[in-house]
Amino acid sequence: MSRTLVTGATGNIGRLTLQHLLKRRPASDLVGLARNPANGADLAAEGIEIRQGDYFDHDGMVRALRGIDNMMLVSATAFTDRNTQHRNAISAAGQAGVQHIVYMPIIRKEGSNFVLPQVTEQDMIAQEMIEASGLQFTTVRHPPFLESIEFYIGGNALETGVHAPVGTGKAAFASRSDLAEAHAVVLSEAGHENKTYSLYGDPAVSFADVAQILSDISGKPVPFVARSDEGYIAHLVAAGLPEPAAGFALAWVHGINAGEWDGKTGDLEKLLGRKPTTAAEFLDASYAAHPD
Repeated sequence: MSRTLVTGATGNIGRLTLQHLLKRRPASDLVGLARNPANGADLAAEGIEIRQGDYFDHDGMVRALRGIDNMMLVSATAFTDRNTQHRNAISAAGQAGVQHIVYMPIIRKEGSNFVLPQVTEQDMIAQEMIEASGLQFTTVRHPPFLESIEFYIGGNALETGVHAPVGTGKAAFASRSDLAEAHAVVLSEAGHENKTYSLYGDPAVSFADVAQILSDISGKPVPFVARSDEGYIAHLVAAGLPEPAAGFALAWVHGINAGEWDGKTGDLEKLLGRKPTTAAEFLDASYAAHPD
């Protein structure tokens, strides 16, 4: 039986991918990779082997990937040396005998000139390295996460409104859990090799739509508050976000307002075999559990 390894096993996407894989494969077939294996004690308790590995340690990655057939390469964190980390992981996979890599770049529309700092360029380089490696691969391209909406609009939205620079663009957000479940499908089934999927959620929503959804949830008007870029950053900083993080949020919002992630392929629904979680469903559950 083939063995499947998921990198970043103790992070959000990696952990969720392994949890979904457990529903489809025996724990003995699964391996998680973590810089600190102790943080994966919950996964180890389920019978998943947790190996130590760090993208910056090429030789250690080769050792960690021995005996692995399929690898989920969880993207390195933005604002780190992503190119070196991805290069090491891909090279190590080839040396260790991995047959198939699944990689999760951000969706980029054909012909788009939009650049998300520390994300789009490094994602494209990683894809090129994977394609040049000679290994089989599957590209599972991500839209923005539903979980990030609160990050984009700032805290206390039910009381102060949805603050964002003006724009009518929409994004087909998807939840981390749905994306991770799609990863698990690709990793546990044959027939996905050398394919690219764009895992849009459905329907796409704008920030004005988010304000309307929150109004419906709360039963009171939640306004959309159009801000200048400077005013938007000031709002997030006042809510407790460090200024560099606020600037990163602004870059995402610019992409959303430009319609960079408003596509509709049906790939996520096909892989899941069901409709993905909508923004309305996610926000209803999120704000009911953690009201402002």
